Amino acid sequence: MPQKAAHVHISGRVQGIGFRWQTRLRAKELKIEGWIRNNPDGTVEAFIQGNEEAIIHMIQWFKDGPPGAKVEALDLSWQKPNPKIKGFNIF
Repeated sequence: MPQKAAHVHISGRVQGIGFRWQTRLRAKELKIEGWIRNNPDGTVEAFIQGNEEAIIHMIQWFKDGPPGAKVEALDLSWQKPNPKIKGFNIF
C-alpha cells in the first residue's frame, strides 16, 4: 500500500476528554505514525501517516472521536509523508 499523510484540525468538545490518548491507542492499532496536540484555541491538531487504508480509518474515527467528545468540524489537508517521524507522539 502506498504511504499517505494528512494534517487534521478537529474542533468541538475535543480537549479534556482523553482525545489525544485515545488517538494514540488507535494509531498504534492501525500502525500509524505521527503526532497530536491541543491548541490554545480549544482545537486538536494531528499529523498522521501510514498506509492509505489505515489513514482513512483514522480520519473516520476522528469524525466521532472517543466517548465524551463532540466533534463539530474536521479540516483535513493531504500532505507528503515525513520519513523523520517515527512512532506516535502526544504534545
